[in-house]
Amino acid sequence: MSPAGPFPLYYPGDARRAFGSDESTRRFARVAQLEPGSRILVLGCGPISAPVLLARDLGCSVVAADTEDSLLTLVRERVRALALGDRVETRRVDLEKLGFPEGEFDAILAQGRVFYPLGAGLTALRRVLAKRGRIGLTFPARVGRYTAKSALEFWERRLGMQPLLPRELLGELESHGYEPESVETLTDLELDTLYRDVESRLENAPAADAELMRQEIAIHREQNGKAGVSYAFLVGRRKEPGEKPPASRDRG
Repeated sequence: MSPAGPFPLYYPGDARRAFGSDESTRRFARVAQLEPGSRILVLGCGPISAPVLLARDLGCSVVAADTEDSLLTLVRERVRALALGDRVETRRVDLEKLGFPEGEFDAILAQGRVFYPLGAGLTALRRVLAKRGRIGLTFPARVGRYTAKSALEFWERRLGMQPLLPRELLGELESHGYEPESVETLTDLELDTLYRDVESRLENAPAADAELMRQEIAIHREQNGKAGVSYAFLVGRRKEPGEKPPASRDRG
């Protein structure tokens, strides 16, 4: 296993986000059983509407957090314009030490950004998640029947591990103290659309970050529109030691 590249994985701040649609946010909110007053950590800011939707439409108390002040600015401005300052707090965070109390949040949502190696992220975020709270997390996944060697090698260098199949990602959720609930991946068309938007925004990106992203896009396109590695969105519930598994849905 090769050492991981730098985290968070680079992503242009103004590009569209995987799983960042209002529909995706509402679907997560239903699974997480969010209600007025639920306290939510949205990790990763940019051109996504999750903090506003969760606060304005669902009455949640939201902390919108990122590692860069520049990415928090858009959220601050929108929150101010919509007079949501009593429901949405923006905060710059250090990923090594988030600075939130244990069990602070009823749900944690990270749409389209990959902030941590998988195991490290699941461990760090579980600590600030309330009992029975839900996490919605984005991470690369191996998809399709065949994944080119070049794609596997690229992603192993980036992640410090070979990309896992969606069912294997659910297994990682379980092994890190969560009850796995669902996983979805971007379709080939959705990934193509995402990469076109990202590519158009790399001109002003830091040179090293832009080069890695261009390599990622090029490796995807080598597969003639058939993704070998895509992005997945995992949902799991914090599970306590000794907790019994849920009742089987199989009626025999």
